Amino acid sequence: MAMAETTETAAAPKGVGEYLKSHLREYGLLIALIAIMVFFQIVTGGTLLRPVNITNLLLQNSYIIIMALGMLIVIVAGHIDLSVGSVMGFIGALAAVMIVNHELPVFATIAICLVVGGVIGAAQGYWVAYWKIPSFIVTLAGMLVFRGLSLWLLEGQSVGPFPKEFQVLANGFVPDIFPPAIGERLAPLFDARKVNVLALCTGVIAAAVIVWMGLRKRARNRAYGIVDEPRAFFIARTAIVSLALVFIMYKLSTFRGLPNVLITMGVLTIIYAFLTEKTTLGRRIYALGGNEKAAKLSGIKTERLTFLAFVNMGILAAAAGLVFAARLNTATPKAGFALELDVIAAVFIGGASMSGGVGKIVGAVVGAFLMGVLNNGMSIMGIGIDYQQMIKGLVLLAAVIFDVYNKSKQG
Repeated sequence: MAMAETTETAAAPKGVGEYLKSHLREYGLLIALIAIMVFFQIVTGGTLLRPVNITNLLLQNSYIIIMALGMLIVIVAGHIDLSVGSVMGFIGALAAVMIVNHELPVFATIAICLVVGGVIGAAQGYWVAYWKIPSFIVTLAGMLVFRGLSLWLLEGQSVGPFPKEFQVLANGFVPDIFPPAIGERLAPLFDARKVNVLALCTGVIAAAVIVWMGLRKRARNRAYGIVDEPRAFFIARTAIVSLALVFIMYKLSTFRGLPNVLITMGVLTIIYAFLTEKTTLGRRIYALGGNEKAAKLSGIKTERLTFLAFVNMGILAAAAGLVFAARLNTATPKAGFALELDVIAAVFIGGASMSGGVGKIVGAVVGAFLMGVLNNGMSIMGIGIDYQQMIKGLVLLAAVIFDVYNKSKQG
């Protein structure tokens, strides 16, 4: 009888307050992002959430988010990559020299640049994985090397502009597949001159998928007897995320529609979220970061996994470099300078642990957007770059202190 009562108590669902307390790392960031957006929306007189500014926010942070996906995997594996900003700038310089100076085809250049990014990641990952040289030292050397290579390749000058076929990587928009007449009929309902129906439908469909997946997961947990989040919290969280997504897509639909980089970010986020949360490879990466010795004793090839994490980071840094160069429409020797700090900050603010083994893809994306909203909101308010840097530093410090506090509390 006593054992039955204990089991029943253990399986009892938690209250909203208790659940929030035990999952503060997961959902505190989302609450913080919403609070910051509401704050800047008020103090900027509604400028933050205007369609043109939301589009700019997505374009300006696209390369940060792309690199944050790879950085999360590196950090979860127990390492760090300080070279990503320099690699990004070098790849942009390489693309500029190939396309503008040597007139190579755009698609061939993109393929070559991604391969070069993978080779760079492999070169750094080799020393970290197989020679056990600390990643901090290897990638710090890489940061200096590729910063110098960018200066050498561009000969200290900016190279551009790029052809339109290359610019669409960052500045292009997905054409509306629906007849213009439909958008014109919907325009008066949204007090707009035109409506991109594809963007509007994408938001509604994405929100419906989020609701469906949440209900499906909840039903599966119930079937297996897994204690799930309280119903009230599930409804509130799902409603906030779904409505926010529809709202953003509605705003985009009244401007120019879906940016190409939004599709790229969305696809990459889904792929990496699935990889880290639903596959054996993902579980092994977390095991590697949690305890490398135990992971190796359990049969995981830790060296190869570390090597692949850096290869993946190099490819994503190359992709970000292409997007960044296309966005600026030129390659400059200073491109990517100190961007590695924004990428690392986004991952740590997103809930990743300094010691590895903890962190989620969605958290890294939300962390990157939080940093982006901070930058954008402070710029609109006219706050100087000096104060912006100090505020961002304090936000990062607060995130790390929160991580340490949580660990000491659990210990």
